[in-house]
Amino acid sequence: MSNSNFRTAQKIIHPQKTIEGAGVKLIRSIATRILDYVDPFLLFDHFGSDNPEDYLAGFPQHPHRGIETVTYMLAGKIYHKDSLGNAGEIHAGDVQWMTAGGGIMHEEMPKPVQGKMEGFQLWVNLPAELKMSRPRYQEINSSQIPEITIDNNIKIRILAGKFNGVRGPVTEIAINPQYFDISIPPAMTYIQPVEVGHAVLAYIFQGQAVLVFNQHQQERLVTAPKMVVYNDGDSIKIQTRANAVRLVLISGKPINEPIARFGPFVMNTEKEIEQALIDLRNGTFVKM
Repeated sequence: MSNSNFRTAQKIIHPQKTIEGAGVKLIRSIATRILDYVDPFLLFDHFGSDNPEDYLAGFPQHPHRGIETVTYMLAGKIYHKDSLGNAGEIHAGDVQWMTAGGGIMHEEMPKPVQGKMEGFQLWVNLPAELKMSRPRYQEINSSQIPEITIDNNIKIRILAGKFNGVRGPVTEIAINPQYFDISIPPAMTYIQPVEVGHAVLAYIFQGQAVLVFNQHQQERLVTAPKMVVYNDGDSIKIQTRANAVRLVLISGKPINEPIARFGPFVMNTEKEIEQALIDLRNGTFVKM
């Protein structure tokens, strides 16, 4: 890896507190006044609390069009139901990758397990050719997600993409994503190859990491919670000192198309947004 072109941290974002759904308190790194979106990623939320009043109201039935929603659970569970007929629960370690396509209605209701509930939701844009496609739902049980251990106990869970020849269970996604849950012990260096030209994010949610943050290769100690947006390059380097770190590393191919967004709808033009609202009023929104 000596010839690697390491990416530097372009932005280091402190998540903003917000309230979503029927009153769920969470922190948001993407889709804020500070950071609108990172093509193809439209939103990133970190939810969870030791106080059930912060989330039990949940996300009652609501629509989506033109995007994919990705939910990854760390603790607790979420009951979900949608207009495709899917219903059930996702638990700690599970991932749900829902392609809304031309229109889906769903609800997500969080519940604690042993007093805890925590996870992430990511919104991924769809290219114009897939925005009105048939909705698709992938629910992956924790036991189906490969976890590998390298270099003195660095652990990588592979939700999507490939690491050392091992492929994650989420497949057939337009942006060709990587989504890894990475735990690095103290006093370690981790190097991860990434696709040149792809957007790369690292959300540090436990501990601390040392990152290279400008062209002069200066280092900075970053403490959770932080969202790191990287410049281009073929790999990233994350180091730890006295403390361990846990993060999710997410990458994907930019779509490079115009974005028109209104709440849960993300299309290419304002006219398409207007059509989504007309379809919602007329009862013709849901696509099967």
